[in-house]
Amino acid sequence: MVDPTDDGSVIVHRKRAGISVGAGRFGRMDAEALVRQDLAVWRGAAGREMLSLSEAGRSHLRRASGHAPDAAFLNQHRGVVNATIETETGPARVRMDPEESPLDWLRRRKDRTGAPLLDEAAYQAGERLRTDIMLAGLVPGVTARWDAVPTGGPTSPSEATDRMIAARQRIRHAFAAVGSDFGDLLMDLCGFLKGLELIERERDWPQRSAKVVVRLALARLAEHYGIESTARGPAAARGIRAWQAVVIEGGRV
Repeated sequence: MVDPTDDGSVIVHRKRAGISVGAGRFGRMDAEALVRQDLAVWRGAAGREMLSLSEAGRSHLRRASGHAPDAAFLNQHRGVVNATIETETGPARVRMDPEESPLDWLRRRKDRTGAPLLDEAAYQAGERLRTDIMLAGLVPGVTARWDAVPTGGPTSPSEATDRMIAARQRIRHAFAAVGSDFGDLLMDLCGFLKGLELIERERDWPQRSAKVVVRLALARLAEHYGIESTARGPAAARGIRAWQAVVIEGGRV
C-alpha cells in the first residue's frame, strides 16, 4: 500500500498466521513502472490505494520461478513439483507436472478407507516402465519429466542405440510377464499417458472399472520387477515396513 506518511513510497505487507506484518518498502516510481508493464494494478479509492499483482504479473512470476530457462512456458501454465522416481540406475530426483501422468493422479487419490489407490510399489513399477518406454523411443518425448531421464545422456550414437535396445528388451520381458492384455493397458497408461476415462471409452468398459484393472496390472508388473510394498525375510525381522526395489538385469530373476 502507499505509505500514508510519504506518498512517494509503497509499503509491502505480508500476512503470517492471520497477522499483517511489514515486509519492506520501495519507491512509488518503481510501483508505477510495474503498472506500466501490466505486471501490477492499483485497486481501491484514492488515499487508500493498494498495489497487487495482475494476472500477467502472476504469469511472469511463475515463468521466472523455474529452475530451467527452457521450461519457462511450462512453469507458467502448469504446476511443477519435485518427486523421486526409480530409474535403471537407482532413485532420481526430478521435477514433474503432477497433472499430466495418470500414475500421479492415481497415487494422489484415496479409496473409501483413505488409502491411496496406488501403493508405492505399484507406482514405482509404473514409473520404471514409463522410463524404459521413454528410453526405448516408443512414444513421442513429450512427458511430464524433462530433466532426469536419462541422466548424463549418451556420449555417442552407439551408446544411445545400446541403451534403446536394452530398454526395449526390458519392456518385452515385462509385457511377457504380465500378459498381452495387461501389456496393452500398461502401454496406454505409462507410455501414451491415457487417463482412466479415455481407457474405459476406448475399451467400452463400465465406468470406474479401469481403476481396478490398472491396479491389478501394476501389481503384476511390480511383482515382475521385484518391487514389494512391504519388506520380507530378514528385512521384515528388522522391523522394516517400507517398500523396496530390487534392480534385476533384464527384468528377470
